[in-house]
This record gives sequence, C-alpha cells and structure tokens, in this order.
Amino acid sequence: MAKPVTKRRTETRERLVDAAYEAFADIGFGRSTVEQVCERAGYTRGAFYSNFTSLDELFLAMWERKSAELLTGVRAALDDDAPAVRSVGDIVEHFAGVVPIDDVWYRITAEFTAHALRHPSLRRVMAAREAAISAALTPVLETLLNRIGRTIPDHVAMGQALVAVHDGTTVQVLLEPDDAVVRARRITLLTHVITAYSEDRK
Repeated sequence: MAKPVTKRRTETRERLVDAAYEAFADIGFGRSTVEQVCERAGYTRGAFYSNFTSLDELFLAMWERKSAELLTGVRAALDDDAPAVRSVGDIVEHFAGVVPIDDVWYRITAEFTAHALRHPSLRRVMAAREAAISAALTPVLETLLNRIGRTIPDHVAMGQALVAVHDGTTVQVLLEPDDAVVRARRITLLTHVITAYSEDRK
C-alpha cells in the first residue's frame, strides 16, 4: 500500500532530491552513496528508505522534476508574450532560449544513462520516460509550426530526430563552450531537422 503524501513527506523527498543533485554533480552518480546523500540532506538512512528504495529511484524522481520544469518552460513559448514566429529558424531560436544547455545536468544524465544501459529493466524505464517527454514536447512544437503553415506528420520520428541532434550538439557545445561556430551549427542542424520532419499544410 502506497504511503500517504503529506506536506512533510513531500518536503523530505524534495530535500533528498536536491541533495542527490549536488552529490551526483560533485562526486558522480556511480560514486555517490545513500549515506552521502543523507548527509547533505540532513537525514538518516531511515528517512531515505522511507521515501526511495534506491539511488536509481531517487534519480528517476529527480528526472521527473527536471522534465516538469522543462515542459513548463517550453509551454511558455505559447504565452501571449512570446515573440512572433515567421520561420522554422525563429522557432528554433525561441526554443533554444527555453531549453538551455545545462552542463551539470548533462553530466548527471550521461552517467546514469550508461548505468541504465547495463540494466535492461532500468533501460526500459528510461526509454519510456524519454518517449513521454518527446510526446509532450512535439504538440507544443507543432502549435508553433502551425503558425507558419507547417505540421508534423510523424510525431515519433520528429521527437527521436530532435533528441539525437540535441544530445549530440550538446556534447559539442560543452566541449567547446567558447566556439560561436559550434553553437551556430547546433541551431542550423536543429532547423534542418524540424524542416525535414515537418511539411506544409495542404
């Protein structure tokens, strides 16, 4: 039976997630321990295990929170105050502002992804959650594309292509953060992908 969600329980979980974020960023996911997370959060192991069964589950809670924050930012692209879009390039530039390149989060997720690839059940959970994020993002993208007379015939293909380009170019930008050409190439590639996987509405 699931434990009731109380304000205190929610606060405990949030503090543990915050502490884990710091630990994973400073030490690395593979080298972090439950004890280190608890020490940073100011809790005992008992508090940890009353909320999470493992560091894997804690990471997934962290990912869920980060995903929710991402979706909130992206949906803000549809606010009345959002700048007008007249081309695919405008849309990409607008999204680039709400989906920032996060050095710390990339390092954490890269380590956890490598860990998940060694565990089939965890790999399936990661794949399902990534698909869910893409499924939530593509309708927002399509709404903006509709403003310039385009639509997305295959949401899954668009989502997978964007994830591939986003992840690949993120690594390049992080490796060469001061290279303006690399950043410009990222925008160009994302523009090409969105153009290729969308079409004019008939």
